[in-house]
Amino acid sequence: MSLIRIYGLFLRHFFLITRSFPRILDLIYWPSIQITLWGFISNFFASHSSYYNNAVGVILTCAILYDFLFRTSIGFNMLFLEEIWSRNFTNLFIAPMKISEIITSLVFTALIRALIGLIPAIILTSPIFGISILDLGYYLFFLFLSLYIFGITLGILVSSGLLRFGPSFENIAWSTMFLLAPFGCIYYPIETLPEIFQKIAYSLPLVYIFEEARNILINNTINLENLYTALKLNAVYLVLAITLFYYSFSVARKKGTLINIGE
Repeated sequence: MSLIRIYGLFLRHFFLITRSFPRILDLIYWPSIQITLWGFISNFFASHSSYYNNAVGVILTCAILYDFLFRTSIGFNMLFLEEIWSRNFTNLFIAPMKISEIITSLVFTALIRALIGLIPAIILTSPIFGISILDLGYYLFFLFLSLYIFGITLGILVSSGLLRFGPSFENIAWSTMFLLAPFGCIYYPIETLPEIFQKIAYSLPLVYIFEEARNILINNTINLENLYTALKLNAVYLVLAITLFYYSFSVARKKGTLINIGE
């Protein structure tokens, strides 16, 4: 056994981690986000144990909505990563295909992937738990629409990072939604968050979507302002994400890294 060879291999992985911001971020925020998210959930239920009359129904409905958002975002990223793993970017542009055509194709394919996973989950909750997400009524369409747009927006943002930083940004693709989960107020009202976190949460469409879902289920009322605000924020973030994607693509092409991107 050679200590020099062991030390050499250690240095190889040490420098790989310490010289890659995405890898460092991945190591730091996973435990931080888990503790923060479940800390807020625990605090809320500890002090508001009677808040939900139908706790299972509300929590499962929000879980289904969140899962749809997660699958939409990660579905877009997975499709983009498939092109990276297979080194297929060169083939795409020889075709030739426009950036807008690639994005549009991934957007619709991500929707199909999300629905394939969502529909069985919705069907199972009714006979097993006696709960139906359809209790949200026709406003469910607008909630899903907002979640879909935001999921696609996150997918485009992460794909921009993949173009800019390469495969080292891959870990962010898997964990973006977990990073935003505490601010999305998925299982608890926004009042549970500290004031500084509330300001961040109000800048995201998620809090308006999940607050309104709980409002419909618990109070049987609808606040259209929440739906409008969520859609307006989604529109702003979507435009910014597409702009950033075009910019990242332009930088990657000028630096010559586009053709070499891959595993």
